[in-house]
Amino acid sequence: MSEIKIYGIPNCNSVKKALDWCDKHKVKYTFHNLKKEPADTEKIKTWCKLAGWELLFNKKGTTWRSLSEKYKNIILTEKMAADLMLENNSIIKRPVIEYGKKIIVGYDEEQYLLLLKK
Repeated sequence: MSEIKIYGIPNCNSVKKALDWCDKHKVKYTFHNLKKEPADTEKIKTWCKLAGWELLFNKKGTTWRSLSEKYKNIILTEKMAADLMLENNSIIKRPVIEYGKKIIVGYDEEQYLLLLKK
């Protein structure tokens, strides 16, 4: 099994659920705290390519709601979204789980189970 890397913020409920799920199923992983180890340009580009920026960019969280109206009233492009994610990793939907050359964005037990079967 490839190494699993989990990217997120420790106090995020979805990240806590993912970590608990991995612990319960004895899945070894490395956790990357996005507050202490922010995702860089290449990482964000790769994630956008693998999952699509629309899934990766969290418009439901408090970070998005706190942004200025300037961003809320325009149609975001992938480049604009990637730049915003680079400036503020908290707008990235969490967790992001890397497994080989694949990723899972968000907490999804069904996807995690599929991951284990491979």
